[in-house]
Amino acid sequence: MRTTPFGDAGRRLVTRRVRFYHALIGLITVMFAAETVMHFTAGAASRWIVAGVALAAAGLAVGSGMTAADLGLARETLGRGLRWSAAIIAVVVVAIAAGLAIPPIRELFHNDAYRDLSWALLSAFVLIPWQTVVPEELLFRGVLLGALRRRHTERTAVIAQALLFGLWHVVSATGLSTGNRGIGDVVGAGPAGVVLGILGAVAFTTIAGLLFGWLRVRTGSLLPSIALHWAANGAGAVAAALAWKIG
Repeated sequence: MRTTPFGDAGRRLVTRRVRFYHALIGLITVMFAAETVMHFTAGAASRWIVAGVALAAAGLAVGSGMTAADLGLARETLGRGLRWSAAIIAVVVVAIAAGLAIPPIRELFHNDAYRDLSWALLSAFVLIPWQTVVPEELLFRGVLLGALRRRHTERTAVIAQALLFGLWHVVSATGLSTGNRGIGDVVGAGPAGVVLGILGAVAFTTIAGLLFGWLRVRTGSLLPSIALHWAANGAGAVAAALAWKIG
């Protein structure tokens, strides 16, 4: 029995969609595995594993037909992205400075990882942007959001990547209540505190993922979400060191 052209076209469409979701699931699996390995290993090289995965994923995405615009890296959106980025960083830095000036809020900045100011500065301007911020934004707001927008509505794509971004932080949040004195004082440092810390981190980063995704779609550029992500993490690291100095 001969297959009609319509039947052949439909079969090819289904095959392409199946391959798309297989590739997407494979990428998500590799991403989460890389994050887990990075968190639970002590080697310096493992700190760069997520960055390596992000570069590989971007290369494969471009090789599969995704464009610079899909990734938020189109030249025509560069100017808009830079303007938004400058404004975002200024607002976040002012907000953090205001928080440091208020003792009860300052307590929340007391992160054991950033007691030393020189280490906080190295983290803020080298390690955090290149090991965390840029790789995560390239993966979530670049490759994943760009790929999902090709198959789904913008709203669905933004929500899906935000939920994945929240789940991404489960592993890194396991020590949140014990490593941050201010948060530990709020939720406790026992098993219940650990669970509450994880749930809080997942909820917070899911909301952050929605905001990052909205910025990416609204501006057409990956730069504003990178700017906001860095301002929160990088400026937050410096703020933590300053909080320890202030007391």
